[in-house]
Formats: sequence, structure tokens, C-alpha cells
Amino acid sequence: MPEPSNSRSVAVETRGIEKSFGDGASKLLVLKQVSLTVRKGEILMLVGPSGCGKTTLLSIIGGTLRPDSGEVTAFGNPLHRMRSAELTRFRAEHIGFIFQQFNLIPTISCAENVAVPLLIGGVRSSVAIRKARETLGLVGLADRAGDRPGFLSGGQQQRIAIARALVHEPPMVICDEPTAALDASNGEIVMNLLANIARSSDRAVMIVTHDNRIFSYADRIARMDDGRIIEVQETAAGHERHFLHERPH
Repeated sequence: MPEPSNSRSVAVETRGIEKSFGDGASKLLVLKQVSLTVRKGEILMLVGPSGCGKTTLLSIIGGTLRPDSGEVTAFGNPLHRMRSAELTRFRAEHIGFIFQQFNLIPTISCAENVAVPLLIGGVRSSVAIRKARETLGLVGLADRAGDRPGFLSGGQQQRIAIARALVHEPPMVICDEPTAALDASNGEIVMNLLANIARSSDRAVMIVTHDNRIFSYADRIARMDDGRIIEVQETAAGHERHFLHERPH
């Protein structure tokens, strides 16, 4: 069962998730009765050996993959019951995705790259570009709005990708190895941004990582092995922040 949590603070909850790939003798059970709670205002890191199911679980929570069985509830929405069109709309409104590979479009400006989620959502171009420029300011790159991504460093490109993930103000940000391609200095910049995103705006940030340099930024660390969550550890800093968040004012 998921760990107890005040329902007002819960962003995502999974119960008994199972997922397999293949058929017959080649069928591989990747997730085995996985239950997990992700809180608002926290950074939760999902760690474990390659092939243990981390990215598969992240994809199910992000609504890009369906479980074979079990339940996924995100911000009160039962993702496991949604039709494809509903899931697409949910992702567009609720989830920002950040990947190890920045996935920027090289032939358009940084502001245009950041504006892509808004344009896909039907926002008028002039409004989308204005919002994109504002969001670039939040990641310290307002002065690079007109540049193409190829003129930026790897750390700057990852910050552009973060701005793209935030431009539509999603309540949850999902990251797959966001610092693996960065040096220590740029990794620290990116993680400080993500920490501010989670704690100042009450967003949930979920990170799959092998990068032990960034573990200190976690509020909780969920360890996986062989398709199961074997431990969820709350850090000392995370315990303090969660207590302050839950304490009546």
C-alpha cells in the first residue's frame, strides 16, 4: 500500500501497478504491484539499476503508457480509466516533461521552442511567444530568446528545455535523467531551478536518475529493483519541508 499522506498534499498515487511487454514465452513483467504516492511541493527521485522499471513507471505516471492492471490517480483524475484523447488533453494541461536529450528544434529560436506546448494547445502565436519570453526569464535566459539552440551550451539548452516544460504552468514536472549530460556546475544550476519550481509553486517534481550528485536535492528517494519499489526514504530536509507544509497556519 502507498505510504499514508494528507490527501490535500497528494499529486499522484499509484496502486498495484503491473506492466509487461511481449507475449508468450518472451513476456517480461516489468512492474510488479507498484504502489507509490507523489506529493505536491516535493522532489521525489526514483533510483535503481538499469532495467528495474523506473522509466516505465515514470511513463505510466505521465500518461504516456498504460498499465496492464492497477490504478493511477493524478490530481484527482483516474488515468487508468481515461480514453486516449482524454489522456492527451490531461498531459497537455498537467504535465511538463524534461529529458536527458534536450529535444529542441534546431531551426527555430529558443523562444519559439519554449512556445511549442502553447502553440499545440491552440494559444495564439503572439501570446505564446510573449509567455515563452517570460518563462525564459525565470530560467535566466531572457537574453537568448532570439538565438537558436545550437548557439547555446549544454547547460543552457537544458534550461531552455525546462522553460518549455514550464511554459503552460503544469502542476507536475517529470524528468528522465535531466542532469546526466551535464557537468557538475550546470547540473547544480538545473537542480536549483527544479527545487525552486517544486517548493515555491507547490508543483510535484519527479526525477528518474542514476546521478548520485543530485540526491541531496531530493525530498524523498524511492528505490526500485526488479520491478518493485523496495524502499521510500524521506530525507531530513524533505521531512522538515513536509512538516512545515502540512502544519496548520
